[in-house]
Amino acid sequence: MSSRISDTFLDDLRFAIAKGDREFILGKLDELHPADAAEILNLLEDEEAVKAYQFLPEELAAEAILLLDDDKREMILSRLSSEEIADKLIDNLATDDAADVLAELTDEQQDEVLSHVEDMEQASDIVDLLNYDPDTAGGIMAKELVSVHASKNVWECVREIRTQAEGVENIYTIYVVDADEKLVGLLSLKNLLTKPLRTPVAEVYNPNVISVKVNTPAEEVAQIMDKYDLVVVPVVDSLNRLVGRITVDDVVDVIREEVTEDVQKMGAVQALEEPYMNTPFWQMVRKRVGWLIVLFIGETLTATAMSFYEDQIAKAVILAIFIPLIISSGGNSGSQASTLVIRAMALGEVTVRDWMRIFHKELRSGLVLGLVLGLMGFLRVAIWANFVQDYGPHWVLIGLTVGVTLTGVVMWGCLMGALLPLLLKRLGLDPAVSSTPFVATLVDVTGLVIYFSISMSLLKGVLL
Repeated sequence: MSSRISDTFLDDLRFAIAKGDREFILGKLDELHPADAAEILNLLEDEEAVKAYQFLPEELAAEAILLLDDDKREMILSRLSSEEIADKLIDNLATDDAADVLAELTDEQQDEVLSHVEDMEQASDIVDLLNYDPDTAGGIMAKELVSVHASKNVWECVREIRTQAEGVENIYTIYVVDADEKLVGLLSLKNLLTKPLRTPVAEVYNPNVISVKVNTPAEEVAQIMDKYDLVVVPVVDSLNRLVGRITVDDVVDVIREEVTEDVQKMGAVQALEEPYMNTPFWQMVRKRVGWLIVLFIGETLTATAMSFYEDQIAKAVILAIFIPLIISSGGNSGSQASTLVIRAMALGEVTVRDWMRIFHKELRSGLVLGLVLGLMGFLRVAIWANFVQDYGPHWVLIGLTVGVTLTGVVMWGCLMGALLPLLLKRLGLDPAVSSTPFVATLVDVTGLVIYFSISMSLLKGVLL
């Protein structure tokens, strides 16, 4: 809870809501930041939240609705009439945010709300945004921007900016378009303020502009903005006509959602549509049980693999002691490699075409890491052999078996963990599903095969 929102504050507010003390409620909420207002509404009971929301000034109410928990926002929207949503929310939001709010309503409700929007151009822009896939640049862009024609001079440009800027909250840059509304460049405020008024815009704009298409995936937009350190990027259609812009705050939610989804998938959980505490019990079970069943079946393969080497285990029971050590080391190394490669792919640092470089990198890394753990495994056997008689006179061969196996299993785990995400990506699947448990299960089975194959070679005729 914010330091500004104490239990006493909430108690006083609840008491005022119960009494209908409008003056007190307005005095408490009017000066709040939208994030604090949203936090308060999230903490109130549903009926209290609805009453308190009615007292919020229009601009504050519009901004706060975007920051509410999903279930609370859905509840409040259900209590507002179509006209209230249009007047209190849509008229006070940027087109992209307005489209996000409308997207949570049914088609019939959307039509009713839009019929109450007085600005027909704004309504048209919102309809355009609703037609785009929400996970693309078109789905997260805002239509509000400032653009000027390349044929104008600086003075005409200033006048045009004054007219357009009224509907734009933050002017990060000015876009220059040609007669066909195609994006041709950028105009900085510095050039605009320092050049003579009669200077043609065509002489002072920067033609080097980075843009994205309306169908560019939102995750890729975030990567582009991060790569080029952009706070805003223009969006163009297939004909390179300027249709909107995306600001850095628009991609923050995209990044958070993508990271959350990847983390959940890497934990062998289907992505949750709602926050953890808001996810219904049975939906949570359904999201988790599928992968648990798949992993359970995978682990049965481990038991099957062990059954093939039952005779070897019976002849040399000492081998069974190191099974957890072997499979956990392989699984851990595979999980490390998988996590690193999936994250690198998400950031655009590597692609499927880099598979050979990744293979060589992980081969070398796996060999070194395997040698380190293999040496530790051998030393473990050597040290214990001085205090216990479990290993018998052939402790050196047992130590070598453990050491060589660890080297091979760790190297194999690194390769599998790194290459599986690339394979899934190549097949058109989400690489995040090659999650930590999935890789670990695969390496468990193969690790046992490697372990007993090496032990049969080194210990044949001695213990087996």
